[in-house]
Amino acid sequence: MHGSCASRDGQAVLLIGPPGAGKSDLILRLLGRGFDLVADDQVEISGGIVSAPAALSGLLEVRGLGIVRLPHVASARLALIADLGGAGDRLPLPARHAVLDVPIIHLLASAASAPDRVIMALDCALGRVKQIAGAFAP
Repeated sequence: MHGSCASRDGQAVLLIGPPGAGKSDLILRLLGRGFDLVADDQVEISGGIVSAPAALSGLLEVRGLGIVRLPHVASARLALIADLGGAGDRLPLPARHAVLDVPIIHLLASAASAPDRVIMALDCALGRVKQIAGAFAP
């Protein structure tokens, strides 16, 4: 599957979207906030576990710099999908990915708050933060 993935405490966030949407850049910003690299550009998903294809393991494309080899984790459990195809609604209804059956949010990777939104969404998806209205509201 085309996408990039980072994890925190073994819980993975899969970033999907069209080429140039900012998947690799957002992964880089998440790494700076304590996440682990799982995969960049292509991911393999089996039984809810995300990993990198062997040929891409540990590699991250950093625009304007090139491809770098970084520390990474071999796999993580998929907990959230962030679709970078658009900003989404101000107060979205809860949604799940049609095929992978995990929560999905929509955001723009270029927003300054994008990494923090991903972190908060992951915490909401895992039940660490309670929401009263929006994507993870009861």
